[in-house]
Amino acid sequence: MTVDSPRTIVLLRHAKADWPQVPDHERPLADRGRKDAPAVGRRFTDDGISPDLALCSTAARTRETWKLVAHEMPQRPRTVYEERLYEAGLGDLIALLAETPDEIDSLLVIGHNPGMHALADALAGSADKEALARMSRGFPTAAFAVVTFTGSWKSVEHGVGRLTGFWTPRGA
Repeated sequence: MTVDSPRTIVLLRHAKADWPQVPDHERPLADRGRKDAPAVGRRFTDDGISPDLALCSTAARTRETWKLVAHEMPQRPRTVYEERLYEAGLGDLIALLAETPDEIDSLLVIGHNPGMHALADALAGSADKEALARMSRGFPTAAFAVVTFTGSWKSVEHGVGRLTGFWTPRGA
């Protein structure tokens, strides 16, 4: 692995959350979210998505999403629960990506909107037309975007990547 290795970033928005009377950070998944999250894990497996590292927001809904996704995968990557992902803006997210060690070729980020959509849009200097068309309709819960680029994680910036995939459990 070199700094010029091909890299993959998978940006996953948490599954559908419930709205009980708890602080936002502690909101659990709704029933639909508990159905959709395992479907994401099965899709990862079908598509050969096998990240080296997962960065997961500390919010309850993202942690629960990741647990259900990972249960469906043949191998769970090392996971870091990152509080800076909660309510992160685009600049914060790009800064987090830049901290990724260069021995990591494939990174999964489990976070929130509008950050996940903004990051996918910002990184994609080019795109598979079908994936871009689907993503342009929105970035719903349990959706994920796949962006590839070549270079060091420190080189991540606007337009560096190519959007190669976008999937939602509802087929949007």
